[in-house]
Amino acid sequence: MKLVIGNKNYSSWSLRPWLLLRFHGVPFEEVRVALFREDTRENLARYTDAGKVPVLHDNDLVVWDSLAICEYVSEHYLNGKGWPAAVKARAEARSASAEMHSGFAAIRGNLPMNCKAVNRKITVDSTMQAEIKRVDQLWSTLRSHYSEQGPWLFGSFSIADCMFAPMVSRFRSYGIPVSSVSAEYMDRILTNEHINLWYRQGREETEIIDNAEVGQ
Repeated sequence: MKLVIGNKNYSSWSLRPWLLLRFHGVPFEEVRVALFREDTRENLARYTDAGKVPVLHDNDLVVWDSLAICEYVSEHYLNGKGWPAAVKARAEARSASAEMHSGFAAIRGNLPMNCKAVNRKITVDSTMQAEIKRVDQLWSTLRSHYSEQGPWLFGSFSIADCMFAPMVSRFRSYGIPVSSVSAEYMDRILTNEHINLWYRQGREETEIIDNAEVGQ
């Protein structure tokens, strides 16, 4: 199995399936394609017609889109363990993951993931503030509901944690204040050994994507 990803310093979508595979110890080959370069489109064309990362190749099967890859990995390699076992929790986890996948456009557009960025100062407008409040509310509510079952959003580690890991990274880079419950969850993500590996490798990259370098 081969996972094609972008720059670790910047590619939030690549982090999601990578983290799921690493957390569960599923073996895969990692192929990195540097983004926003003259040869990026040509290099990506070897792996996908969609022209974006991440992309999963499993023999003759090609799966593109981070959430679709996570779903496939859960079904075929984890016996469904990518999602909570209980019906209610599983439905909520899928809802939260889908909300992250399609929502929070202001945060994603104005606070790009940047593993090297620390204590960047940015202006948070009302649209971003509303989205930040929703993320904080979501994390706090889920942790209060499932804290007795474990330290992740739904107790045990799930695809939902993979989907929100880049958001945690963004909040860290730009010093976004959150509730104490959400801050505790962020610490859980940021101290994970696999996230730390991703961060270390991202910081070693030399490419600079100008539009992802925001804040002072």
